[in-house]
Amino acid sequence: MATFRKLVFRDGEIYHVFNRGIDRRTIFTDKKEYERFQKLIKFYRHKDIPIRFSKINQQPVEFREKILEKLYSSERALDILSYCIMPNHFHFLLKQTSDKGVSVFISNIVNAYTKYFNTKHERTGPLFEGVFKAVHIETDEQLVHVSRYIHLNPVSSSIIPTGELEDYEWSSYPEYLSLTEEEIAQKDLVLDMFKSIQAYQEFVNNQIDYAKQLDIIKHLIIE
Repeated sequence: MATFRKLVFRDGEIYHVFNRGIDRRTIFTDKKEYERFQKLIKFYRHKDIPIRFSKINQQPVEFREKILEKLYSSERALDILSYCIMPNHFHFLLKQTSDKGVSVFISNIVNAYTKYFNTKHERTGPLFEGVFKAVHIETDEQLVHVSRYIHLNPVSSSIIPTGELEDYEWSSYPEYLSLTEEEIAQKDLVLDMFKSIQAYQEFVNNQIDYAKQLDIIKHLIIE
C-alpha cells in the first residue's frame, strides 16, 4: 500500500493516478458508460478545450466533426502512457506536458462523467472518492512495472481470465499490442524499452516474474 503525500505535479514527469467509486461502488455498469469515459479521456487530454464534451452531441454533425478534428490535432496537456478502466475504479500512467495538466484532466473527466452518470441513473452527489491519488514514477524500471500492473488489473481483479487480457476493451493494452485502431495511449515510451511488441506481451504475461518483481513497485500501488 502506497504512502501518500501532497504532490506538486511537474511538467515532463510521470505519475500513476488512481481513483475509485465512492464506497467502492460500481461506476461503470454497461458498455455505453465505459465508452463514454473513454471518449472523455480522449477529449479532455488536450490543453485548450473549446466546448464542454456534453455540448458536443448537441451540435450539428458537420460542426461537431470540425470541432473534434481541430481539437484532436491540437496541443495536449499531458500524455496518457497507459490506462485501465475497471468496474469501480480507474488507473492512469500520465506524463504532464503542460502546467496543471494532470489535475485539470482528472477534474474534467471525473466531473463530466459524474454528471453523465447521475443524470442517467437519477442520482445526486459525488460518484468518486474525494481527491484522486497519485504517486511519482521515478525510474524506467518503475515505469514498465507499473504499466504492467495497470494492464494486468482485469486479471488480478478476476474480471477476466488471463487468456482474455488482450481482448479487454477498456484498457490501453490492446493498443500496445496493435490490436485496435484506437489511439489514446502514447505507448512508445514504454514499448521502446523492449525489443518488440511480443517481448512486452511476454513481460506482461509472465506471472511468476511479476510476483517476484512486485516489491519494486509496492510503494507505487495505490489501491
